[in-house]
Amino acid sequence: MKKFINDPADVLADALRGVAAAHPRLRVDHDARVIFRADEPRQGKVGLVSGGGSGHEPLHGGFVGTGMLDAAACGEVFTSPVPDQILAATSGVDGGAGVLHIVKNYSGDVMNFEMAAELADVEVVSVIVDDDVAVQDSSYTVGRRGVAGTVFVEKIAGAVAERGAGLSEVARLARKTDDNARTMGLALTSCTVPAVGHPTFDLPEDQIELGVGIHGEPGRKRVQLPSANEMAHMLIDPVLGDLDFPVGEQGVVLLVNGLGGTPLIELYLMCAEFTRLLDAAGITPTRTLVGNYVTSLDMAGCSVSLLRLDDELLDLWDAPVDTPALHWA
Repeated sequence: MKKFINDPADVLADALRGVAAAHPRLRVDHDARVIFRADEPRQGKVGLVSGGGSGHEPLHGGFVGTGMLDAAACGEVFTSPVPDQILAATSGVDGGAGVLHIVKNYSGDVMNFEMAAELADVEVVSVIVDDDVAVQDSSYTVGRRGVAGTVFVEKIAGAVAERGAGLSEVARLARKTDDNARTMGLALTSCTVPAVGHPTFDLPEDQIELGVGIHGEPGRKRVQLPSANEMAHMLIDPVLGDLDFPVGEQGVVLLVNGLGGTPLIELYLMCAEFTRLLDAAGITPTRTLVGNYVTSLDMAGCSVSLLRLDDELLDLWDAPVDTPALHWA
């Protein structure tokens, strides 16, 4: 295993020191391992808290900032943050208007966020993200997994919270976003968890894992390595088949997400393939993101996410955002 690490047990702590050094507009609680906006708490504003296992950067800490999250609880690599961390994040963003928890649908995350919500001295509403169309149930979840569509939910909820909406309205928009988001991914290689020191699974050079999870969980099936065009079909067809997407009108947000080990040139190549397939289906990619947003350490592969738009969601998507990983005015 060749990685930039000191001790595998210290990877998260060391990385959080780097986050604090690189982003002075964030505040890092190194004891609780929570990343906050430096101006938290903000009185009268609904607080947005998310989090999960580390190793998916920039999710979630890279999306803390104006127009998105107020805090992110950072668990160990591929391990849910514990209730005390989530409680610290929740209390730290409490401005008197309640707190929204945005939770990816993994059993440990759901359980620990629920426990933290019960312990909190503030009104908490939780929204579960379950955008992955690859599998209905896995060893990590009951129902669909929460994957790259989480970026959509955090962006839309963050925009409406920034405008001063109440907790019920922020939760409504978060749920609406999740209802209109779908994702499918594939792996070209496994990832290597630092504490383990070897690849999570064995994937022959001439095969891909179709529908892989962001922790390396199995997907739908393994198939012989196809062309990029064929892989684009394998990803976009299940997404389009799972939800009716608009023909024309406001179109969709297209997110071509790298899983950590894929060069940007290949992600842009896949973006061209996805755009061509959407055009053929009469669907307009009104907004497009290409890059690493929800990763799986050093896994080579990508996912495609679509967010079905209407006027309300498009307006909130275009609202200003200023975070380490997402920024526009």
